[in-house]
Amino acid sequence: MIRLIAMREFRSLFSIPSTWLFLAGLEFILAWFFLSRLEAFLEIQPQLALLANPPGVTGTVGTSLFNTASLLLMMLVPMFTMRLIAEERRSHTLALFLSSPVSDAQIVLGKFAGLMLFLLLLIATLPLMLCTLSVGTHLDYGLLLSNCIGIALLTSSFVALGLYVSSLTTQPVIAAIGTLAALIGLWLADIGSPSAQAPWHQFSPLYHFQNFNAGLLDSRDAAFFLIFTVFFLMLAARRLHNNRIYG
Repeated sequence: MIRLIAMREFRSLFSIPSTWLFLAGLEFILAWFFLSRLEAFLEIQPQLALLANPPGVTGTVGTSLFNTASLLLMMLVPMFTMRLIAEERRSHTLALFLSSPVSDAQIVLGKFAGLMLFLLLLIATLPLMLCTLSVGTHLDYGLLLSNCIGIALLTSSFVALGLYVSSLTTQPVIAAIGTLAALIGLWLADIGSPSAQAPWHQFSPLYHFQNFNAGLLDSRDAAFFLIFTVFFLMLAARRLHNNRIYG
């Protein structure tokens, strides 16, 4: 049943005109940033050749590209999660889900998996851009893999939070604004903390992504993303359970 709900959600995304507008805009920004960073790298390459251990193209172009993508996804994901449950509730189709022999967890996991599959296809364009450089230079595939894992975990945390916020309202726009406000609030708490030891850093998904972005696979960061994602998925399932019981 989870697979059926996920595929239904996945197919419905491609039937929405705004999806193609968001995709076109995001890919244009990422491609422009990729080419501009590559051009800057080529300009300073003669100076880098004089260094004993110069940074490679993956560290110079790739990490910047993934870091930019993480910020863009923070802005973009709420536009997709806003309709996951709020739209179902507004169109009164959520009542059909709740009256069917489908558990709350199956509904939440199905919608989560459908959107994640869609976003992972979008994220796959990032390593594909960088892999085009392997024709003329050497890539650090370890650093590239670390960034791919990190951006996937980061996206899952964004989707889980957005899914929960979407379950709280009947208005998709309010769900989008609420999710974006929560994500930006966590990000500002991170970058606005005066001390590196401040506890606020630990609550920000973007903070935990930085180690992946630098090529460090830290189990603590992976555990944070898993706990963060599971926590908000459980809250969303609990919210649907309350809707089922109390109407």
